[in-house]
Amino acid sequence: MTVSIELAIDGMHCASCGLLIDDTVEELDGVEECVTDSRRRRSRIAFDPSRVTAEDIAAAISDAGYTSRPAISDE
Repeated sequence: MTVSIELAIDGMHCASCGLLIDDTVEELDGVEECVTDSRRRRSRIAFDPSRVTAEDIAAAISDAGYTSRPAISDE
């Protein structure tokens, strides 16, 4: 089973930041896809919750030098 989450990302300054986040998150076992929009400062992640948790994903983003939080639809 795959679920998707959308995270607001703080600390991104350019498209390269988004690519770094995508690469970092997609290295996690259980993550199927990470698509980051650096202009909107959002990442949408599809993952298998039986193999990786949202907390694991947030920790990987933090390790890459960024902060994340659940995105609010009107941000």
